[in-house]
Amino acid sequence: MKITILAVGKLKEKHTKAAVDEYCKRLSKYAKIAVIEVPDEPAHEKLSHAEELIVLKNEGERIRRQIKDSGYVIATAIQGAQLTSEGLAKKIENLSVNGHSHIYFIIGGSLGLCKTVADRADFLLSFSTMTFPHQLMRVMLTEQIYRAFRINSGEPYHK
Repeated sequence: MKITILAVGKLKEKHTKAAVDEYCKRLSKYAKIAVIEVPDEPAHEKLSHAEELIVLKNEGERIRRQIKDSGYVIATAIQGAQLTSEGLAKKIENLSVNGHSHIYFIIGGSLGLCKTVADRADFLLSFSTMTFPHQLMRVMLTEQIYRAFRINSGEPYHK
């Protein structure tokens, strides 16, 4: 199976990048993993609604260009379904059994996801109704994907 994490923006903090790299290294035992960072748009804090839509559209186009039509897309979104770690593991297992060999996980930018990206997603995944920093979300997502593969392999994991 191939897992691609598509994220808007670069990881800036060394400790965050190190954590993501570590989980990707661990995950490589179970799946081919790729992390693609698409450039974020400059967005000052006082954007008008029209300016926000332009930022989202531009970031969304960059994301969409990276997705192959045959891939299964799971986008992180606050309005998505909340799963347990076991639920995510089951979702990944079911996708594999049903012939999906490439799963994309998408993390939007500071303003979230463009509607076209959310509409393209096959599944919207929410980690919480709270908002998390983009950098932390990358760590949490890679850890949960790794945990899902360990669960599916019948290996121990911390509860």
